[in-house]
Amino acid sequence: MEGQPHGRGVRVRGGRGRGQNRGGQVHRQIPDVVNHGLTMAEAGRSGKVRIEPSLNKNEAEFIDGRRKSVLQSLKKLQIDCSQNEVPNIALLGSGGGQRAMVGLLGSLVQLQKTGLLDSILYLSGVSGSTWCMASLYQEPDWSTKLETVKDKIIQRLGGPGVSWKEAFDKLKKYYSRKDYFSLTDFWAVMVITSYVKEIDEHTLTEQWSQHSKDSKVPFPIYTVIDKKCKQRNNGDPWFEITPHEAGYSLTGAFVDASNFGSKFHKGSKKNQQDEFDMLYLQALCGSALADEVEIKKQLWQKIKGEALLHPISERRPEDPNAPASDEECYQMLMNLVDMNLSVLTGEDPSAHNESIRTSLNVLSGGQSRSGTLRIADVEAHELDLKSYTMDVCNSLKGRIGWPFGEAVPSTLQETETRDFEDAGLLLNSPYFSVLRKERNIDLIISLDFSEGDPFMTVKEAAKTCKELHIPFPEVNLPSEGVKKPKDFYVFKGKNTPTVIHIPLFNMVNYKIEAWRKSYKTFQGPYSAKEITDLMEVAGKNITNNKGKLLEQIRAAVRQKGSRR
Repeated sequence: MEGQPHGRGVRVRGGRGRGQNRGGQVHRQIPDVVNHGLTMAEAGRSGKVRIEPSLNKNEAEFIDGRRKSVLQSLKKLQIDCSQNEVPNIALLGSGGGQRAMVGLLGSLVQLQKTGLLDSILYLSGVSGSTWCMASLYQEPDWSTKLETVKDKIIQRLGGPGVSWKEAFDKLKKYYSRKDYFSLTDFWAVMVITSYVKEIDEHTLTEQWSQHSKDSKVPFPIYTVIDKKCKQRNNGDPWFEITPHEAGYSLTGAFVDASNFGSKFHKGSKKNQQDEFDMLYLQALCGSALADEVEIKKQLWQKIKGEALLHPISERRPEDPNAPASDEECYQMLMNLVDMNLSVLTGEDPSAHNESIRTSLNVLSGGQSRSGTLRIADVEAHELDLKSYTMDVCNSLKGRIGWPFGEAVPSTLQETETRDFEDAGLLLNSPYFSVLRKERNIDLIISLDFSEGDPFMTVKEAAKTCKELHIPFPEVNLPSEGVKKPKDFYVFKGKNTPTVIHIPLFNMVNYKIEAWRKSYKTFQGPYSAKEITDLMEVAGKNITNNKGKLLEQIRAAVRQKGSRR
């Protein structure tokens, strides 16, 4: 998704190494505190970081089996080829919030109906597309019953969603079970649940266990970026998370998926952290609905809105031993929310500050030590607000049955981590996860659900690949392309993968501006009708171009055969 960062990553430390890019021509230095990625099975058991440009053994074994299934699907499509000529095809889903989630689902349904889905080797996504992937891979062999799975997902998306109590119970679980608690935990519980309408507590490795023994689904790759590498414009920012490994795609530094989140030092695991669940993974991948201020505003507004909908009497049974100050505590928390919102919107928070100080004095019998919020300048203002908010929450611990205080621990300020964020902040499509040399991709089908320039992703991918000496075709577009995009583009080059680019809204579905206005990245969850209409639009981009897709698959078969 487009926007600015909000989230924190995983706690890791130390160690350097070297890796090669797809072309083997540019060495990339592993960031100082890299060390969480995936390992081979043997390395995973010993908790080591694997630094080498090769596929994980389990992924390689699955891909071998999947290629055999792809061969059978190509025969059904009347594409004649040998096993060695089977093209490695990767399907990419861009970011774009719920628009990307629904758009990818509609596209996959039509790929299945046209018989093309079984030819896909890899399915990789960023941001909103990963929300779709997480929903699909919940279901064993989802590609064989996609119509049923689609109906189930749509029913859930149109449903009531996660309750306030469920959300805060989950937040308490995150706080009690995780060594490192961050804003991403809040984002998962308070925002992502409002879109995906569920709390999925399965892990990626648990989810994959129901798929790993067959080859009926594409291999999934979830992608994020390393915030520090992006900001400093050095190192390898592209980070992938698969059912077996997590790590830096171009550098070739990985840890076992079950160790993603654990603490490493100089390449060895120092302590085990439970594997992230799928709700947290979706939050990590989809962490940029807007800029940092907008994200904070959304969180505070969400807290206020839900709290107002659920008064204290609903959240806490009457306790005869409880102090008679619940209403004051509750009101103070609402004042604290309003103060945060006023700071973020540039308003004077003094009135809220006075109200909070008065209430604290009453509750503490005149012993409150809470300071006054300084408002000298915005930057100092916001820094002081963090400390102020923590002080007030700490003062309320034990006084109210709302777990806000304990859900904002001091560990939120820890820095001994790698910070990962929505890949859409750098490139809104997961090209670099599939451009690893060892994945040998022949054909990339890019489904672009981005807001704004519908060619930004492919143009930026081409530019970056040229800088890094990674094989990628030239991207030449007609001048009118941005305003009047077609529904199908093909980019080819010598000794490069072929890239098919399909913009979601185009001249074929003709109401481009109307569609864009109806499906903004930053709007709330879609209605049932909006979901149905968007599914149809995305699906037609596939059905209208079935013949062209088959033509490019045949061309990839011929090209692969000519190289042997």
